[in-house]
Amino acid sequence: MYNIIDKVKSLIFYDADREFFAKVFPDSVKAIDLLRFRRMTQNDLPAVIAIEQQVYNYPWSENIFRDCFKIGYSCWVCEDAQEGVIGYGILSIAAGEAHIMNIYLSPKVHGQGYGRRMMEKLIDIAQEKRALSMFLEVRPSNTAAIALYKKMGFNEIGMRKDYYPAADGTREDAVMLALELL
Repeated sequence: MYNIIDKVKSLIFYDADREFFAKVFPDSVKAIDLLRFRRMTQNDLPAVIAIEQQVYNYPWSENIFRDCFKIGYSCWVCEDAQEGVIGYGILSIAAGEAHIMNIYLSPKVHGQGYGRRMMEKLIDIAQEKRALSMFLEVRPSNTAAIALYKKMGFNEIGMRKDYYPAADGTREDAVMLALELL
C-alpha cells in the first residue's frame, strides 16, 4: 500500500523545475538538493545491505531488516539521481517517542551534508507521527556523528556500557542522545 501512495506522491510533488535546471544548467543545483526520500521496500535491501557492509564492521543481516518491516518500523531510503540508494534510516515510533534504530550513508557522500538531510527527514517523520522526543545511541569513537547530532540539538543523556562489539573482541560503550521535538 505504501508503495502506491509513495509513487502517487512522487508524481504530485515532483519538482520538475529543479530537475530541469539540474540537467540544463548543471552548476545551478547541488546534488544534495536533488535527494529524494521514500519508504524502504524489500527491493531496496541489496543496496541497503551493501551500504551497511561498507560502513559497519558488524552489519545487520537481511533478516534483521526484514524483521524491521514486519514489526512496522518506519524504514526510509534516500536516493541520488545518479547513484540510486545512498542511505537509509530506520525509526521505531511509539508512545510519543522515536528511536533511531539504524542510520547509514554511503561512504561516497560522507562529509557533504547528506547525513544532516537524512536526520532532518527522520525528525520530520517523527514529528508527523506526533513523537515528543527522539533517542539514539552512537559509538563514542564516531566523533563526526556525535558532532552532527549535537549541532542538530541532541543532548547526551547517558551511556550504555559494553553496547557495541569492538574489533579487538571487547565491547564499546554507547553514548545515549535525546532531542526534544516539542
